[in-house]
Amino acid sequence: MRKSQINASGFLLAAILIFLAGGIIFIAFSLRTDPIEEALSGDRVINTLFVLEKDGKPLSSFVLMYYPATRRAAIFDIPRDLGLIIRRINRVDRIDALYDRQKISNFENEIEDLLGVEIGFYMILGEDELGSAVDLLEGVEIFIPSPVEQYTDPPILFPAGLVQLDGNKALDYITYELPDEDREMASFRRQRFFLGFIKRLGEMRDQISNSQVSGLFQGLFSTNINRRTWSRLLGEFAQIDADRTNIQAVGGTIREISGQTLLLPSWDGNLIKQIVSQTLGAITRQTEGSQSDRVFTVEVLNGTNTNGLASRTAELLRGFGYDVISIGNADNHDYEVSEIVDRSGVTEAAETFGELIRCGNIRSQAPYEEDAEMELEFRNFEYRSDFTLIIGRDFDGRYVTGR
Repeated sequence: MRKSQINASGFLLAAILIFLAGGIIFIAFSLRTDPIEEALSGDRVINTLFVLEKDGKPLSSFVLMYYPATRRAAIFDIPRDLGLIIRRINRVDRIDALYDRQKISNFENEIEDLLGVEIGFYMILGEDELGSAVDLLEGVEIFIPSPVEQYTDPPILFPAGLVQLDGNKALDYITYELPDEDREMASFRRQRFFLGFIKRLGEMRDQISNSQVSGLFQGLFSTNINRRTWSRLLGEFAQIDADRTNIQAVGGTIREISGQTLLLPSWDGNLIKQIVSQTLGAITRQTEGSQSDRVFTVEVLNGTNTNGLASRTAELLRGFGYDVISIGNADNHDYEVSEIVDRSGVTEAAETFGELIRCGNIRSQAPYEEDAEMELEFRNFEYRSDFTLIIGRDFDGRYVTGR
């Protein structure tokens, strides 16, 4: 009798412990914060790494930075041949030498160090999965400026204009290689596709959030996003205006190192951090009207004897989001002091432009001021940039030094 009472007490105690443990687990899961909700409540930028794979290595890697409060986004393209001093392997190598889908944190951490931001989420698509994802989205629309006719086996054929790519065509488009195509053009194609993919995610959000489709679609990705967060994140991506979202590639100089062709980041990686910082400032800035969305145009004129300085400066300014519409030589090569001519009519924007290169010599000029009498005749035939930068000898390629 005593033994049965002891057994009953033991079972009761075990049941109570199991009940308590289950309650604790339930409470823990209930109180666990959805990372998207945490980012939203904390008024933070949501950074997501997208990797499109080929043969188990990154074909393209993009960091999508999205700020929910303004519903604005920016995208940074991480070239696979980017050369870095990789501390984990103690040598200069391509960034994709670190890539392992099963150990994505090594690759992700290197990108975080490069850009100076924290990446919260990652989404990886292999070749087959990418094709299936595009088909579930019922195709991705992109603009192809010139027809592609490559009669290989199989042939690669794309018409010019707006084209709706199915899964197989999307794979062909981002993976084909032309003998005379440079790396920038190949990267540009993949950037256009990725923008189209993000745009399509927003357009098809309701369809892919359907219970019958959502699990299938999410199952194509290798990701650290759970089911609840996945739906929430797609809902946020649906707010992005892809047509007004800029993709910026990490720029640098091509070098041959240890038998490899590597892209070494400009200014030892400091430039891209500055570009990211300014870009984040732009997408998080909340202002009335559309002024914050305006892309300012720039003319760059070389007022020195240094060959190629205007084109290199133009590349720098494009990295910061300016639309450089013209480069050339100034009226002479004897400019000692750099000068900015402001025709934008936006003093704050001119000052921001000046601060970017540390140029305080800014002269305001109304459009067509030089040809006031001819204004009516030429207004419809001539476009003057918002800013003209005349480079003087005090410009070292990045900053006005004041020497």
